[in-house]
Amino acid sequence: MKYIFQNFKLRKLYIFFLFLAVLNVFFSTGISFAKTFSINDLELSTPFKINFNKNKIIDEGFVQAFNQLMLSTVQSKDYQRLKKIPLNQIKSMIETFSIKEEKFVNEIYYIKLNVSFNKKIVFDLLEKKNIFPSLPVKKDIIFMPIVVDQNESQIKMFSDNIIYNQWNSNTKQFELLNYILLTEDLEDLNLIKKNIENLENFEFREIVKKYNLENYIISIFFIGSDQTRLLNKISFDDKKTLKNTLIKNIDFNSNSEIDNFIENLKINFEDYWKSQNEINTSVKLPLTISVENSNNIKINQLEEKLSNIDLIYNFHIYKFDNKNNIYKIIFNGTPGKFIEVMKNNNYEFETVNKIWVMK
Repeated sequence: MKYIFQNFKLRKLYIFFLFLAVLNVFFSTGISFAKTFSINDLELSTPFKINFNKNKIIDEGFVQAFNQLMLSTVQSKDYQRLKKIPLNQIKSMIETFSIKEEKFVNEIYYIKLNVSFNKKIVFDLLEKKNIFPSLPVKKDIIFMPIVVDQNESQIKMFSDNIIYNQWNSNTKQFELLNYILLTEDLEDLNLIKKNIENLENFEFREIVKKYNLENYIISIFFIGSDQTRLLNKISFDDKKTLKNTLIKNIDFNSNSEIDNFIENLKINFEDYWKSQNEINTSVKLPLTISVENSNNIKINQLEEKLSNIDLIYNFHIYKFDNKNNIYKIIFNGTPGKFIEVMKNNNYEFETVNKIWVMK
């Protein structure tokens, strides 16, 4: 009788742990779908007329939201191939949308939308078109435009420099780079003037370090008699690049010409930054990891983190028992890159066996 009773207790205990495991599966795998890309605070307006159609302006919002997403995730050369995606296909990629605000003012209808796109479906579209997307990572950078008039041996850096004055006058929501201009500093100006003959080799670290940012772009315009040579010194995440370009002389007295030039230069910088964050979606590495399921909070935190890592194409619980959850993960990269990404998020694994075990 005692044996039967103990056996019954063991079976109850096993059922209890199994129940916990099942609960963990049902309450944790809801976020195993791919992360969404969100375009928020998209503003539209239209005259309020007799034939006013609210659905029509919402559809226009979907198109604008998709264009903004593409502008922030693909390079400019690839964006041109995505302009004619039909509305129905765009709608098929939308996970959720909401009307954040709407109002009528002076017979004008205003609406503000939030639109979320399914990351997996978006990446599938780009992969079919052989386009490599980039991680939409925003970054603060120091930007320093320097105009060197070689004919008159003059330097313009601050308020006397029209590029400096107009650089941030027309920022766009989809831009990933947030440019921080130097504040006017006579000491910095004198240092640049002192090194006017050696700006190509000059280290700007002494100036940049005042702003506690590691990333910067120094654009030096060497104005000659016939053409201008533009030297861009780019430092992103300790990776330094020099780019020399010959351009026709710019009319520094024409605001419109300067605005067009700034817009094109920003596109080049955005493309460069995207090229550093490309995802090869054609690489789909299957990984299997084991995670103890005794702590639901930690499980939920892990799954939330997995759902927010852009290089993770998808993941789900493959199987489970009363001790562990076994996850199948599809990763857009190499095993080493996965380990690096997860380590940056404070997760480490024992990788000796086929199933990696989270420490």
